[in-house]
Amino acid sequence: MRVNPHQLSQNLKKGLSPIFIITGDEPLIVQECCDLVRSTAKKHGFTERELIHAEHNFDWNTLVASAGNMSLFAEKKLVELRLPGGKPGDKGSKALQEFASMASEDLLLLLVLPKLDKSQLNSKWVKVLEQSGVLVQVWPVTIQEMPRWINQRLASAGLSAEPEAIQILAERVEGNLLAASQEIEKLKLSSPGQEITREMMEHSVTSSARYSVFDLIDTALSGNSAKAVKTLDGLRVEGIEPPIVLWAIAREIRTLLDIMEKLDQGQPLARLVRLQKRQPLVQGALHRLNKKQLESLLIRARAIDSSIKGGSGQQSPWTGLLELTLNFCGQRTI
Repeated sequence: MRVNPHQLSQNLKKGLSPIFIITGDEPLIVQECCDLVRSTAKKHGFTERELIHAEHNFDWNTLVASAGNMSLFAEKKLVELRLPGGKPGDKGSKALQEFASMASEDLLLLLVLPKLDKSQLNSKWVKVLEQSGVLVQVWPVTIQEMPRWINQRLASAGLSAEPEAIQILAERVEGNLLAASQEIEKLKLSSPGQEITREMMEHSVTSSARYSVFDLIDTALSGNSAKAVKTLDGLRVEGIEPPIVLWAIAREIRTLLDIMEKLDQGQPLARLVRLQKRQPLVQGALHRLNKKQLESLLIRARAIDSSIKGGSGQQSPWTGLLELTLNFCGQRTI
């Protein structure tokens, strides 16, 4: 079964499938879908969770072995597999299909991948997993759809807003869902139950944190490492959580990789980056960073994600984010 993120909650109310595939390049929505599956699984007694990152040269026997490696104190187990490349290869395809045959009401697989193209969606391993589970396709929110998305988000937060106020926020965040969500959470705290007027929204976005995540992204794209480091430190001081910063950077890296691939296919940059003022930033970043470097940055981002979630790495998340930001600017440190 294939559903969109809006349908996932209703689908989960009908029962818990043994397999969930979350695919897409919108980190905030992907994360929220994963959180919803995890919380529902926990309510159904899945007290044990094993997180597996299928990095380069991953031993796929680890996935199959995890199915039989149950804790002495857990009756049900959730295996969360993150496949950042989206292509498991022959060994991975076989392992995923074998795991699918083992999944049951006591063993659940949550597979998280980037956006899958048409050929990948039609691959045998996806179809086998889909037969026993639910595939959630997360689509990017376009600039045109952003006001509607913001309005729905405000309603979920118990707020309403004038159309002009919604448009101000949509223009401010320029498609960055994480930034929009952050602004809405701030409005929820400062103006609970009120209708947000144009004046209130203007005040909110202009008096927001001196340093913002979307400023960091644009500065990193420009290659200005000194300003980017200053912005990153400002985010840390002002209490912005590391996952928000990491999601924004990782999303931009994946976007650059996608643009790079489509440029090689002959598509024009103007079609791929519709906001004219961002085109020079993207073009500069693509000139500065090649595909191998961007893929290396994604691997580093996954390591930071692991440290944020309490992994075994010794490096603090903020130190990792500093190195990631410097390398995104073109300063080689890793």
